[in-house]
Parts: sequence; structure tokens; C-alpha cells
Amino acid sequence: MAGGTIVVSDDNFESLVLKSPHPVLVDFWAPWCGPCVAIAPALEALAGEFQGKITIAKMNVDENANTPAQFAVRSIPFLVLFKDGKPVDQVVGAVPKPRLAEMLNKHV
Repeated sequence: MAGGTIVVSDDNFESLVLKSPHPVLVDFWAPWCGPCVAIAPALEALAGEFQGKITIAKMNVDENANTPAQFAVRSIPFLVLFKDGKPVDQVVGAVPKPRLAEMLNKHV
């Protein structure tokens, strides 16, 4: 998906996120979560704006139990920025696109 978000799962999280050569913002979300659905367009836009610098990934917490538990995801949307395989920043809740862009710019 050039310029869009990617979907990650428990099975490919290590290879697509933890071993990524550049930072990855993971959106832990669920389709029934209103705020999660509300920020999806902002995340798609950021995926285009940061293409080649930061990957935006989405993980459905209903379909993947292990990874959200590993990173203590208790409420969604829960966005975690991974760099060099480690969480370096996070945001809980639906925050405005400029706030997300500001967070991403700190790690480019």
C-alpha cells in the first residue's frame, strides 16, 4: 500500500515493526471504537506525508491479543511509535492530526 497505512498482526509484528529500518507508528484500534474510526483519516494522511520516513501501521486488538498485552494496551486508540525496535513515544485517545504530526516530526 504505497502511501497508506499497513496492517500488522501478532504474526508479523516483529518483522514489520520491531525490525523496521525506520520508525513505525502503531495504531492499536478496533472497528467498534468510535474515536479509533475518527482518527483513521488523519493517520492515512500522515502515512502519505511521512512516506519513506515513518510507517503507519494498524493493529486490530480484537484479532490480535498477544502484542497489545505485551505493550499494556488498556484503552484504544493507543498509538505507539517504535524506533529501533523500542517504543519511544505514545499517545492515548483520538488526538488532532497536528499533535500526531508534531510527535512524528520529533523522531524523523
